[in-house]
Amino acid sequence: MLSPQIQRTTRESDDQPPLPFTLLHDRGNQVATRYGLTFALPDDLRQLYRKFGIDLAKANGDDSWTLPMPARFVIDRMGTIRAVDVDPDYTRRPEPAKTVEVLRALPR
Repeated sequence: MLSPQIQRTTRESDDQPPLPFTLLHDRGNQVATRYGLTFALPDDLRQLYRKFGIDLAKANGDDSWTLPMPARFVIDRMGTIRAVDVDPDYTRRPEPAKTVEVLRALPR
């Protein structure tokens, strides 16, 4: 998993169990930006986020107020991208079974 977040937001519990996978930090959304996957929150949404106790500048360690779109890439051992799922609507996520199918089809 790749995320710009360097610390939990105030809305997240500190007693959450550790993630069962490696979390890579994308400082300033540099990687996501190179893939064209970021967007800046307009001022009205920034105010709404703050109202709910979400401070992206603090959570992400920069003042860009940018977020990455949820994306899933399957990359083989040779660096070839075998599958991509991305949607600007964070509520729509690809079915895990689809990703597992792509993974199983990769050469070993």
